[in-house]
Amino acid sequence: MGSEDSWKDKYFNELEQAEEREARWESERNLLERMLVRTSLASEGQRPELDELLHQLREDLRKKHLDLQRWRELQDQIDRQITLLDEAVDREATHPPVGSNPDAQAAGCSEAAREANTQRLWIARRIGQLLGQLVQQASLEPGAEAEARELQQTLLSSNDWEVLREGLNRVADLVIAAITRSQREFEAFLQRLDERLQALREHFAQHSDAQVDRQDATARLNEEIQAELDKAGNDIQASTDLDTLRESVGQRLESIALSLERFHARETERETLLASELAAMQEKLALMEAHSEQMQAQVLHERQRATTDLLTQLPNREAWQERLSFEYNRWLRYRQRLSAAVLDIDLFKQVNDSYGHKAGDRVLQLVAREMAKRLRSTDFIARFGGEEFVVLLPETPPEEAEKVMDGLREYVSKLPFHFKGERVVVTFSAGVTEFREGDTQEAAFERADRALYQAKDDGRNRVVLR
Repeated sequence: MGSEDSWKDKYFNELEQAEEREARWESERNLLERMLVRTSLASEGQRPELDELLHQLREDLRKKHLDLQRWRELQDQIDRQITLLDEAVDREATHPPVGSNPDAQAAGCSEAAREANTQRLWIARRIGQLLGQLVQQASLEPGAEAEARELQQTLLSSNDWEVLREGLNRVADLVIAAITRSQREFEAFLQRLDERLQALREHFAQHSDAQVDRQDATARLNEEIQAELDKAGNDIQASTDLDTLRESVGQRLESIALSLERFHARETERETLLASELAAMQEKLALMEAHSEQMQAQVLHERQRATTDLLTQLPNREAWQERLSFEYNRWLRYRQRLSAAVLDIDLFKQVNDSYGHKAGDRVLQLVAREMAKRLRSTDFIARFGGEEFVVLLPETPPEEAEKVMDGLREYVSKLPFHFKGERVVVTFSAGVTEFREGDTQEAAFERADRALYQAKDDGRNRVVLR
C-alpha cells in the first residue's frame, strides 16, 4: 500500500508541475498580448486603414483568438499601410500643392516630416523596451533570443527609419516564435508525462493481473486438496482391507503433494517475473526521479526568471500581483495595518533623451538598489513597469508609510548621478494609501495611483497621502 501511495504522490507531483507549466505559459502569453495592445494603441492616428487593421488585431487578442495565418496576413497589410504612410510624408515634403506658398509649404512639410519621424522613433523606442520584457520573461530559442537582443538595441538606438521599419517587421516574427516555442515545450512535457503515466498504468495492471492469478491458483489448489481429501474419506468409509486403504491414502497424499509442488512452481515463476518487473520499474523510477529533480530545478529557475525584473533585479509585475494577493488576504484575515505606495521617477524621458538609454538604465538600477536597501525585510518593492515602482508596507500606518517614502525620496534626490561630465538630479513622486474597510486590491492601488498623479500635478518630487 505504501508503494501505491508513493506512486500516487508521483502522479500528483507531475500534475502539479504540469499546472505550473501551464500557468507560466499563460503568463507569457498575457505579456505578449499586452505588448501588442500597447504597440497598436501607440501607432494609431496615422491612417484610417492602418487604425482598422490594428483594431482587428486587438479584437483577436480580446477574444483570445490566435490564428497565425491570419496574423501573418494582417502583418503584410500593416506593412503596406506603413509603406503608404512613408510615401505620403515624402510626397508632402517634396511636392507642395499647387498655388500654395512654397516657402511656407516647405516649412510646414518639413515640420510635419520631423513630427512624423519623432513619433516613429518614439514608437520604435517603446517597442524596444517592450521587446526587452519579452526577452526577459518569455522563453525563446538561443538564436531567437540573440536576435531579439540585437533587435532591441537597434530599436533603442537607431535613427534610420528604414532600419527601424525592418526591425518592427521582425518583432512580429519573434512574438510568434515565443508563443510557438512555449506551446511546443508544454505539449512535449504533457507527452512525456502521458508516457510515464502509461508505464505506471501498465505496471499496476500487471500487478493486478498477477494478484488475480495468485488468487485463482490458490483457489484451484484448495479445490484439488479438498477433492483428494474427499476421495480419501470415501475410500476410508468404503475400504475393508487395511493394505488397500493404506495404498489409497498414499495415492491421495501423493496427489496433494503434486498439487502443492505445481502451485509452488507457479508461485516461484510468478515471483521471479514480478521481481524482474519490479527491478525494471525501480530503474524507471530512478530515471523519473532524476528527471523530476531536473525539471523542478528548471521550473524554479524559470519561475525566478519570470518573476524577476532583468534590469533592476527587483521582483517584477507578476511577483507584485502574487505578493499583493498574499498581503491583501492576510489583511482581510487579521486586520493589521497595510499601506501601499506607487512611485514614478520624475522626467525620466529627459534622461533618456539627453544622455541615452544606458544612462536611463543606470538610473533605474541605482534607484532600485538604494530603495530596496533602505526598506525593511518585511516590506516589498517591485518594478511595475518602465520607471514606475510599487511598494507594500505591512503592519504600517499610512502616516508612517508616508514618512518612509518621503525619506526615500529625499535620499534618492541626493544620489550622485553624473552623465557626460554633468551632475544630474534624479527625483521621484509617490502616492501612498492604506487599505480600508471594503477595499479591493484594485481599489487601493488605484487610490495610490491617483495620489501619485496628484504629486506630479503639484510639482513633482513629493509624496502625497490619500
